Amino acid sequence: MLLALPASACRLALVLALDVSASVDGDEDRLQRNGLADALLAEDVQDAFFVSPDPVALAVFDWSGPSAQTQILPWVLIEEPNHLHQVSDIIRQSRRITRADMTALGLALRYGINLLAERPECFAHTIDVSGDGKNNSGFSPRMIYNSMPFDGITVNGLVINVEGADRKEGLIDYFEQRVIRGPASFVEEAKGFEDYGNAMRRKLIRELSSFAIGGLETAMHPPG
Repeated sequence: MLLALPASACRLALVLALDVSASVDGDEDRLQRNGLADALLAEDVQDAFFVSPDPVALAVFDWSGPSAQTQILPWVLIEEPNHLHQVSDIIRQSRRITRADMTALGLALRYGINLLAERPECFAHTIDVSGDGKNNSGFSPRMIYNSMPFDGITVNGLVINVEGADRKEGLIDYFEQRVIRGPASFVEEAKGFEDYGNAMRRKLIRELSSFAIGGLETAMHPPG
């Protein structure tokens, strides 16, 4: 049974944010949800979840415009493989209810940190935001970072790069320079929505493994 409100300490509180802005059509949205659901069940991802006896707390939401964020998964504590199967089913069965809207990336980060305010007591805290475009509405990521308490929180990015689309030029640089945060932060690239599940799998393995082995060093040097 999933714990809706995690009751015990964990090694990592991880928030996953999926882009459902106007540039993401229905088929691409489904590729994201199914890709994440598949990634959570990949053998090497499950190994990374359970590489330590200390569990991981997980929450998932989708985002688009300034006031358009929808929680897909409330905080759950992943303590056994069956929990990953339950979470995967919830994500796969979820449906997009947010209307197509602008790309309010900064406000997605604000929603993510507010979710972390409800987190269990965890050793490390990460927001993992996927996106296929730059912020074009609401507060920028930099403004959010300057106005909210992100110390000790790592922000990683998953860039969905559609080959040949002019609007994607420089998107990885944008995420590296303006979105990710923290000394161990990084950007993973999906080469189109069809590659989203593979990119998510690589990213989860990297995130989960780093906080099982090197989390103490990261926590002692919070983001500047």
